[in-house]
Amino acid sequence: MSRATLLILGGAMEARGLADAAVARFGDALDVETSLAGRTRQPRKPAGRVRVGGFGGAAGLAAYLEARAVDLLIDATHPFARRMPWNALAAAKTAGVPRLRVERPPWSPGPQDRWIEADDAADALAKAAACGRRLFVTLGAQEAARFAGRPDLEVTVRLIETDGAPAERPGFRLIAARGPFEPAAEEALLTHLGAEVLVTKNSGGAATAGKLAAARALGLPVVMIRRPPPVPPPRVETPAAALDWLASRLAERF
Repeated sequence: MSRATLLILGGAMEARGLADAAVARFGDALDVETSLAGRTRQPRKPAGRVRVGGFGGAAGLAAYLEARAVDLLIDATHPFARRMPWNALAAAKTAGVPRLRVERPPWSPGPQDRWIEADDAADALAKAAACGRRLFVTLGAQEAARFAGRPDLEVTVRLIETDGAPAERPGFRLIAARGPFEPAAEEALLTHLGAEVLVTKNSGGAATAGKLAAARALGLPVVMIRRPPPVPPPRVETPAAALDWLASRLAERF
């Protein structure tokens, strides 16, 4: 019996759990490799093989799929990844490799939430500044850079790592922390900072949802950046559903 090769494009928190579960469930029937972009210096390594770095666009990924004789491709990049899901779609088509997109569902506002939707970081900054002066921002380093040049605001940005972020200055502070974050701790942090507005993006998931509960409890407005347009199906929302897809594909193969 030949061994199938699975390439997981990592970036979302689901990727590591998916790799671990795939190795545990399918064992020697599946050779699992996870590709990480390398933007985080100390990522949590998944089971199986790991590669770090880009592919050189859709053409480079297609060439990699063909050179490594990859049988199955799962795109588990972040919900806000704008290029890689489309590169994966094109590369899988070129190489003739079955592809699956794993994307957790977005958050939805409840009746007590005060959400203001935004298109991007620039739009979020404008809308947040109209709501208050003290902002708590949970965006990536590149997006958060837009908030560094506003001396009229007091901005606290939380990142997994501060590499690539603008330098701190009076009125612009960085916090390095990795979730999950509990609602009570988030409420205490927002209270300590005197935050008047929460700025975030609709990543979904339970690990970082505590800030939304905290903002709700404190009655704070939330400026929420919308997700980019999704790639076409097949798509699933959970690693468990992705494992079922893998099982179906492996059954077809063998």
